[in-house]
Amino acid sequence: MRDGKLSRRHVLIGSTALALGAVGTRVMAAAPPAAASTPELIAAARKEGKLAWYTSVDLPVAEKIARAFEVKYPGVACRVERAGAERVFQRISQEYGSRIYAVDVVNSSDAAHFVVWKRDGLLAPYVPEDVARFYPAEHKDPDGLFATWRASLSVIAYNTNLVKPEDAPRSFADLLDPKWKGKIVKAHPGYSGTILTATYQMARDLGWSYFEQLAKQNVMQVQSSADPPKKLALGERAVMADGNEYNIFSLKESGQPVVYPSEGSPLIVGPNGMFKNAPNPNAARLFQSYMFSVEAQQLMSDVGGLRSAHPAVKEKAGRKPLRDIKVMKDDPVAVEAQSDQIKARYSQIFHV
Repeated sequence: MRDGKLSRRHVLIGSTALALGAVGTRVMAAAPPAAASTPELIAAARKEGKLAWYTSVDLPVAEKIARAFEVKYPGVACRVERAGAERVFQRISQEYGSRIYAVDVVNSSDAAHFVVWKRDGLLAPYVPEDVARFYPAEHKDPDGLFATWRASLSVIAYNTNLVKPEDAPRSFADLLDPKWKGKIVKAHPGYSGTILTATYQMARDLGWSYFEQLAKQNVMQVQSSADPPKKLALGERAVMADGNEYNIFSLKESGQPVVYPSEGSPLIVGPNGMFKNAPNPNAARLFQSYMFSVEAQQLMSDVGGLRSAHPAVKEKAGRKPLRDIKVMKDDPVAVEAQSDQIKARYSQIFHV
């Protein structure tokens, strides 16, 4: 990942950060006009018959989205290639380095990846009709190369079979209490884009000294941001220090309530974009349009617990609205610039 065209060391200078969505990179050209899912596009997509979607969203969520697309558009198969965001980025880097063009559409929980792909001219401009009509500017690239497909938070959670609600942590600082030693699970920024982004925000706002203290708590280290919620569900750990909010929503009934830390919850944005060298460009366009439709966005919210930028999407009853949650500020350009240092320092602190 450090070698070749897709190295993350060479960040686009002069880029600006996003507010809550697409990476605010330098405008290079006017965005193309809005594109609809016309009968002609559907026919062309069916002629290709397939597409490959590389994504870091949790596999059950990705599969439900892909199967719903196939039901809506029979004859176009969506192959899900799921891995942690950093692995997705590395895989595409290796494939493109070998001139293997297998990916059609990509989704990453590390928005900084889109800084690199845009800078290197690898993305294809395409603006779905819903993005043009309904998405605010901060949720879409000004050149029409990508938009915010999903947003989520990295949160604290606990298993109520192991922790009484009155004893539960309410802040990141609470996790440093000696009573949690050997009872915490946490994901790794070297694998997960969600955790890389969260680590950057927490180190910036709380200081690296926080992680140095947390490391003394004999923390169980896992890979994906989806893993800490699963460890809670299995009762292997009582509390998670980070992990994605949407998996906790799906596990809530089995006793893992969400805690939004008082210091603020790291905000994670996951854009979707198409590659110029997509082997199935028409199927990719059709899929990209579907992904930003209110139908797909509502499904993503309902079955996945993800946050949507589409104003027509309705949150499930009982879910705390994003506007009511204190969040840390996202900054994908800074994450891009500091990615290697963040991973190295984290590994040194936690010895993993």
